[in-house]
Order: sequence, then structure tokens, then C-alpha cells
Amino acid sequence: MKRNNWRSKEKEGWSNRRQTYLPNHYRRPNHCSFTERCEQEEPWNSLNAGTSNSGSSSEVCHSSPVPELPGFYYDPEKNRYFRLLPGHNNYNPLTKESLQYKEMECKRLKLLEEEEMQKKKTSRAGLNSSLVLRKRQLGLLSSTNYCRLVHELKVNCMQRRKVEIRSPDSSVTGTNNFKLIVADTACERIFTVNDVEHGGCKYGIINLSGLGKDSLTVEMYDNLYFTNRKVNSVCWASLTHQDSHVLLCLMGIAETPGCASLLPASLFSNSNPGDQPGMLCSFKISTAWSCAWCLNPQADNCFSTGLMRRVLVTNAMTGHRQTFGTSSDVLAQQFATQTPVLYNGCRSGEVFSIDIRQRSRRGHSWKAVRLFHDSAVTSVRLLQAEYYLMAADMAGKIKLWDLRAVKCVKQYEGHHNEHATLPLQINEEEGLVTAVGQDCYTRIWSLQDAHLLRMIPSPHPSSRDSIPSVVFSSRLGGSQGVPGLLMAVRQDLYHFSYNSANPYCP
Repeated sequence: MKRNNWRSKEKEGWSNRRQTYLPNHYRRPNHCSFTERCEQEEPWNSLNAGTSNSGSSSEVCHSSPVPELPGFYYDPEKNRYFRLLPGHNNYNPLTKESLQYKEMECKRLKLLEEEEMQKKKTSRAGLNSSLVLRKRQLGLLSSTNYCRLVHELKVNCMQRRKVEIRSPDSSVTGTNNFKLIVADTACERIFTVNDVEHGGCKYGIINLSGLGKDSLTVEMYDNLYFTNRKVNSVCWASLTHQDSHVLLCLMGIAETPGCASLLPASLFSNSNPGDQPGMLCSFKISTAWSCAWCLNPQADNCFSTGLMRRVLVTNAMTGHRQTFGTSSDVLAQQFATQTPVLYNGCRSGEVFSIDIRQRSRRGHSWKAVRLFHDSAVTSVRLLQAEYYLMAADMAGKIKLWDLRAVKCVKQYEGHHNEHATLPLQINEEEGLVTAVGQDCYTRIWSLQDAHLLRMIPSPHPSSRDSIPSVVFSSRLGGSQGVPGLLMAVRQDLYHFSYNSANPYCP
């Protein structure tokens, strides 16, 4: 009897101790194991997570304040913990990656629902059109600041509309996914790189002249060939006239070397089929990560390619080359327009400039300006006065550098990037900075004070192969064009236009 009493007291003590250690919200109910509860849970994976949550997009997803337990996750809807299964098996209903994907999808659907319901909020507290106009009338705002604030209000009111893409060859319309879009100087045309289903890339040019306030229709012209190699970088080139060609950097595969190709834009126009396309040339190079065209008269017809541990500057007319050795791969480039100086961003995080007029290239004395990031630099952009340079890296950092003082003066928070080469766009006329993150969100900041103005979710579920490519301009379609943002994702093209129907919008 004593032994039985001792055992009963021992069980009671262990029971009380377990209840003291585990709070009620994650204590095992009815002595049921976590494995049994996991088997009762309806399985799902990252492939159908987007569709399974489409009917409950209004649910709010947020991280729970309860403590984390190794090997378990907390479901706020069921108020319980469930076991995370190993990620190496073929069928895995619960993994950390799938849970993160589910949370991201829930957040994206909620933001899309708010946009459709026009739940717009001003980017700054108390900022509205009447207040901005009143301050302008009282002389409290200069014309520059007034225009900047008006653009902030308009950006916050942009609404998404799908663009109809027409093509002379109806069989190619809407069959290939957009990978990259790049606008010319006047924003009249957009060069597109599309992924082909059986591998490789296909090129095209979209004419934006039909993009108006009433009609959202554009014409797309494809060429009759494609490449089976990956396109690493694209820029417009002014060889015979303004934006006459397109410069592409193609990655080599197997025994086929990489190349830099100059394609005449007339290849994609059906207006004058009898005209000759002009110069079409290709330069064999090693793996090229980036390219840039020089518009300075002192380096006329020259372009640069960023290679593995070197920079190659080539004259497209004569074929003459200059080589500059570097200690790291060059992932981003841009030429200055006032001087023949090339700015480069490297995998090591270094940003440096090259004056291509110099002859001596010993050591690193030819590097005029040297800046440093903590991660690989994926994009460099010069401001118009060329006193400032903006750079983005693979750590998600966007920094504005003063080239005269050689220091960082502003940092734009919120960008998401881990390993992708993502472009950066600056619109000084509107005072805006635009970048698409690896999380498929398009973010717009104020150039002046680095304030995040808007975060636009992708219309499609987030994935590595569906990162949107965007173009922002106040004159899409030319000098008389419409302002807004163009977003290419998957097989669709969207226009985010300014809308004056919103009470916050001037």
C-alpha cells in the first residue's frame, strides 16, 4: 500500500510539473501525441498553398507572440503546436519553407484585396492634396517640393489594369513568360526578353504608342529566331542614331563561348519590310555579367562588358578593345555622360570607376573612385548631375553615395534580395526610386528622404521564376504618353496608372 501510494504521488507530481512547464495554449490535449495531431491535420505543400488560401484572403497573417519550440510550429488559427517533418522526404506536408510560403501568400492576397477595395492610405501622416495645394498657395512649398509631393500622392493612388498585347503573329502572343523589360530613352518602346518553353530566350519590342488613358493596348513585334543561351544583361545602344540598337550579353554554355551582340531595333519593326536592318554584329567574349553603352562623344560607339575578374571596353565600329583587370566579377555597370568614365559594381562589394582614356593600368591606380558594400553589388545608377551614385547589393541594401565626399548619405530600407541580380531605377523628375525585390514586391521610395512610399504585391504567386520586371516613367509612350508603372510578370503585362478619383490624389 505504501509503494502504491508512493507511485501515485510520483505520477501526480510529474503531472503537475508537466503542466507547470507547458502553458495551456500548447499543452498536449487528452494525452494525444504531436504526431497523431499532425496526422489529423489536413496536408498541404508549397505547390498548392496559393490556391488553397484563395478563398480566405481576408484572414490576417501575422507572427504569433508565443515562444518557438525546436521542431514544432504554432498555428494561430488552431491555437496549437504541430510537429515539423524532415525536409528530405519526397512527400512533406509541413516544412519551414512551406510555412513561410503560406504566410507570404496570405500577406500578398490581403494586400491585393485592399488594393481592389481601394483601401488607400497616404504615404505620410496628414498628407493630402488639399494640404499640399494650400501650402503651395501660402508660399510654404517651393515648386520642386510641390511637384515631389504631388508625385508621392499620385504614386500612392496608382491602380492596376491589365494591358492587352497584340502581335502580327497571334501564335506567339501570351505563350512565353517575361523575363526582362527595358525601356528606351524616350519610353516609346520596350525591349523584352522572354523565356521559351523548350529552353532559351526570345526577344521582342513592344510599341507603347497605343497606351492611353482609355485604351490599354500595345503592339509586340517578335523576331524570327531565338537563342538557347541565357541573357545576363540588356541595354539600349545608340550606334547610328538614338536607341538604334540593343546590346545583349549572352552566357556561354558547354564549349560555346559567351558573346555580346548588337541587334538593330529595325529587326522588330514591320512598318518598312523592304528596309535593310543595318549593322548586326557579335563579339565573342567569356562569361559576361553586365553591359553598358557609352553616350559620351569622347568614347563614341564604345560599350563595356563586365566579365569574370576583368572589364572589357570595345569599339563597336573598329573592334578595338581595352582590358582592365579586377579582383572580382563585375555584375553591374553604367557610363557617365559628361565624361568617359565607367562605374562598376563587383561581386566582392566594391564599386569603382574607370576613366577609359587612360593608358596605364598597373595595379589599382586607375581606379578613380572606390566605394565598398558588404555584399555583391547588383546595380549602379548615376544621378543626372553625376555627383551622386546609387548602388544596390545582394544583402538588400540600397545606398546613395556622395562621389565628392566618398561617403554614404542615404540608405533606402525595405528592399529584399539574397542572391539575384535585380535592377534599380531612378526617376529624378518625379523624385522616385523603384526596385523589385526577390520577394516579388515592387517598392517605391522618395529619392529625397528615402521614405518608403508604396509596396506593390505581384498579381501572381511569388516564386523565383516569376519576379516582376518593371518600368516607371511620367511619359509612357513618348512625350505625350501617360504616366505610371508597367509591370511584366509571367505572360501578362500590367499598367499601374495615376488615378484622380481617389480623394487623396490631386
